[in-house]
Amino acid sequence: MIVIKTEQELEIMREAAKVTAYILDEMMDTIIRPGITTAAIDRLVEAEIRKYHMIPGFKGYGGFPASICASVNDTIVHGIPSSRKLVEGDIISIDTGTIYKGYYSDAARTYPVGEISEENEKLIRITRESFFKGIEYAKEGNRLGDISHAVQVHAESNGFSVVKEFVGHGIGSNMHEDPQIPNYGPAGRGPRLAKNMVLAIEPMINAGSDDCVVLDDDWTTKTVDGKCSAHYENTVIITDGEPEILTLLK
Repeated sequence: MIVIKTEQELEIMREAAKVTAYILDEMMDTIIRPGITTAAIDRLVEAEIRKYHMIPGFKGYGGFPASICASVNDTIVHGIPSSRKLVEGDIISIDTGTIYKGYYSDAARTYPVGEISEENEKLIRITRESFFKGIEYAKEGNRLGDISHAVQVHAESNGFSVVKEFVGHGIGSNMHEDPQIPNYGPAGRGPRLAKNMVLAIEPMINAGSDDCVVLDDDWTTKTVDGKCSAHYENTVIITDGEPEILTLLK
């Protein structure tokens, strides 16, 4: 069942999202660099979330051990922070969220570590663009599949593949709510978008094959061919006009 949020609920979610947006769109610019470990990034993010008297949305969720997913290079999603040091030329996706007064926010970005290859620069750019192509259709009365189709067309027309095993989702008092939001499929399908639906829309785009494999830790998900992957996500409210992106500062 798709839960339509009240105005009071949306105000709480906006507050939760402000901290997530700050972490991803400002804080990461000063943190991500060669030599830092993904565990150190996780500690800094958790401290920032708790400074605002919020709860890390990911820590303990389904048994996940950290406040961020730190997915480097060929890791698509759900990378567990560790003692691994970032090196020049890596790319890293940071996925995180908060809980405030019982409501979640959720967002992700992919960042360069120092100078990166032209192909990876393009991968990061096209993944971000795919999100914005999708939300051109995130309007009351459209179909959910309109968003999915637009993401797929933009990614594939630029030579990349769309991850199909993982999807976006509704969000609210639970991290994952209905509806599921694939990043692929035909337009004109799926439920109609309604005012005050809140969606976590999150293209996951691979440089090579769309196939993936989950490692023995039951979390870390990698590309099968070892090529890089990028992830871009925001929490979005459907309105009676343009969509409201809650987790975006810039």
